[in-house]
Amino acid sequence: MSTGKHYFPQIRVEHLIAIGRLVLAAFFLIAIWIDPSEPSQNATITYGLLASYLTYSLVLLAAFTWQKDHIRNLLLVVTHSVDLLVFSLLMSLTEGPNSPFFVFFVFFLVCATLRWQWRGTLWSAVAALFVVIALSLYPHNLLHDPNFELNRFIIRIAYLTVVATMLGFLGAYEQSTRNVLTMLAEWPHTLSDELQTMTNEMLGHAATILGVPRILLAWEEEEEPWLHLVLWTQKGCQYTCEHPDTFGTLVVGHLAGASFFCRDVTNPHPQVVHNSPVGLQGLQGSPLPKLLQKRFAMSTVLISEVKGEKNSGHLMALDKKTITTDDLVLCEIVAHEVAARLDNFFLLRQLQQTATAEAQIRLARDLHDGLLQSLTGAALQLETAQRLIESEPQTARQRIHEIQQLLAAEQRELRLHINELRPFLPDRPTEDFGLADRLETLAEQIGLQWDRVVEIILHPPVPRITRSMAREIYFIVNESLINAVRHAGASSVHAELSFDSDRINITVIDDGNGFPFHGRYELDTLFEMKRGPRTLKERISALKGTLSIDSRETGAHLDITLPLTEHGA
Repeated sequence: MSTGKHYFPQIRVEHLIAIGRLVLAAFFLIAIWIDPSEPSQNATITYGLLASYLTYSLVLLAAFTWQKDHIRNLLLVVTHSVDLLVFSLLMSLTEGPNSPFFVFFVFFLVCATLRWQWRGTLWSAVAALFVVIALSLYPHNLLHDPNFELNRFIIRIAYLTVVATMLGFLGAYEQSTRNVLTMLAEWPHTLSDELQTMTNEMLGHAATILGVPRILLAWEEEEEPWLHLVLWTQKGCQYTCEHPDTFGTLVVGHLAGASFFCRDVTNPHPQVVHNSPVGLQGLQGSPLPKLLQKRFAMSTVLISEVKGEKNSGHLMALDKKTITTDDLVLCEIVAHEVAARLDNFFLLRQLQQTATAEAQIRLARDLHDGLLQSLTGAALQLETAQRLIESEPQTARQRIHEIQQLLAAEQRELRLHINELRPFLPDRPTEDFGLADRLETLAEQIGLQWDRVVEIILHPPVPRITRSMAREIYFIVNESLINAVRHAGASSVHAELSFDSDRINITVIDDGNGFPFHGRYELDTLFEMKRGPRTLKERISALKGTLSIDSRETGAHLDITLPLTEHGA
């Protein structure tokens, strides 16, 4: 038996029952004191039993008033059993089945309904009927007593049965309401990147709440001219995308924006019940286009509008065996949750696209700055070549040739970076990125641009890694080499890359002036000191790698380790 802790706190139920018990005990005690019970020889015992029950009621009321936490179900069963025992004794002491204490059993049934809903009502009614019938048969068979009021006995049995049935119905209805509220409170809020996964989870939960075997969700997005249809069944979801005019309007014009149900749309003259500003209204006529009915084999439908900031459409619950007006309200609540969930999904997708666009803008800015620097260097070398044309034509031609090579390399690099800017480009293996070739080109390019000796050695074998990981390796090496030639004034830079099973080790050595600090420092220390190349530190930290810098007046030594497990293929 459920204590109902999710819907109505049990302590409040027991506090209400304790007050009712106390009031009944007090008034019955007063009634017995004013007019002693029959038979008269049991009056004193009845009076004493009621006085004890009144004391017991006071103790329980005080206990439940003081108690603030959850009450154990065993205690509820014990108090319920004590009530039944006391009521049975009072009836046996006062005229048996015709006792005025019979009304105690109604209180007994109400307590059972509040505590355990219809199951409690059922078992308590069986126990109460057993007591009443037993008292009519034992210890004397009152049914054969000429003074026994058989008609009153029959009426009381019928009365008890009817009250138990009605309370059982109320208990079942309350339990059903509680279950619905619990499921609404447990509405799935986790967001998935895939629309089909999200709608499958969401519509499955909606089908459980509405108690239907099938649900059809049809909606249009704010900025897309398409009609999206998702049919959920226990076997899974079927997703289709149609032209908005495929079915015409999904519902007839006068039902637009309303919640309604129809128990048989296949009827030539179906009856439709819908909500309106003045309450529930009925009308006759098909509420849905025939093509839509035929497409999804509709018979019984329950429909509510789905209206969000980014989407609009209808939620259609299909094949529900019994539809009531209560289902209209519940369907509206579910449709509201569906609209909110879709809005969250589309807003999240929009944020992701915005973040991607911002990242692309940052990358484009970096490319612009790098390309501008290369072109500036090329322009300076052209000026030098121009001055050497007359005095040293051979040297000038060599400079021009080097500039041509530099521009060709920059052109290839620019084309590759433009490809990187394309959104939603899936990761590809290492050979598509061409890490080895691009590192070789990078060494030649930096050497030509800065007139330095640059060497990059890539030790085989190179494992298959994702395109994004290869790209990160390339930019880390590029940043390390540029820092050495530009800021440290190195005349030669040597970089080595070697792979283990789950990581890559990068070593960069130069003969420049080192960093502004001297000594050996790890990545965490460099962040704390706010020293070292910021971009390089951030890239390595984002990849969960390690960095060690040994800086001297005669040059710097960088040791970089990057894991491949999160990025490897």
